[in-house]
Amino acid sequence: MEQAKSLFDEIGGWVVAQLPESLVGLVSAVLTLIVVLVLHKVTRKMIISAMGFQHRTEAQIKQFTTMWKYLFMLVGIVFVVVSMSASLAAMGLTVAFVSMILGWSLQRPVTGVAAWLMVMIKKPFVIGDRIIIQGVRGDVLEISPTHILLGEVGGTIGGEESSNRGILIPNAVLFDQMVTNYAVSQESKYILAEINVRVSYDSDYRLAIQVLTDCASRVTADIVSITGKEPSVRSEFFDSGVMMRLRYQTIATERERISSDIVGEIVEAFSSSPDLGFAYPHSTVHYRLIDASTALPPMFREARSASAS
Repeated sequence: MEQAKSLFDEIGGWVVAQLPESLVGLVSAVLTLIVVLVLHKVTRKMIISAMGFQHRTEAQIKQFTTMWKYLFMLVGIVFVVVSMSASLAAMGLTVAFVSMILGWSLQRPVTGVAAWLMVMIKKPFVIGDRIIIQGVRGDVLEISPTHILLGEVGGTIGGEESSNRGILIPNAVLFDQMVTNYAVSQESKYILAEINVRVSYDSDYRLAIQVLTDCASRVTADIVSITGKEPSVRSEFFDSGVMMRLRYQTIATERERISSDIVGEIVEAFSSSPDLGFAYPHSTVHYRLIDASTALPPMFREARSASAS
């Protein structure tokens, strides 16, 4: 066995000695390329199998395998150059050159990957949170190494309900833009909301406050029991009455529904009470019977008395 191995080594050494140096480098490069391609095929199948076991979507699998292919292309280029030159100096120059090209052409994607790592480590928001980036409001559906997928909130409507439109935002903007998170954690996922109710001057002020807080407490009973924060009212004057700002704790993703339910409760409560009324811009004319002689200006009274005499 050892004799066969030594014979094979002698034959291989003789073949290499007979070949030109450039051809030896070319053969080494081809063999290296074949090895890299085989490794790519094997690892790709392993990755697809592992991600399928984790129930990842086809889009996620395709995205990751595409990145894996580009990584192997980069590694293959480096090893092919080294194989052709058989020099560590050539490998260093190749790596430096490729790094320069990547740093120049892929600056934004590289910044995006760095932002993705920041999000994964610090977790300023997670999937399911409602955030605002670059003035775009939406629910986080996916966080990938290059983009954040938001389910748009509003957009086609004036409120804060889902429009069923997806928005891709590059991760690179996270280093340049402010990000507003409606709920920074599961323990503080409730936000303060407000409903403005215009109450007329002739309404019972204290009764109006009691009715408003009761309506909000009934709708948000579960939230009140968790947070311990009761609804409150802040009042101020305006032209047609008193502006009562009803403030309460709500869930960001359920804000529109909860607000609508509270408004329904308020309308029913005001409609059933004779001491409460909504204020609205209107004009009122009051008529009063008075003595005609005293209603005239003094000059007209003197003229009238002179003609009578």
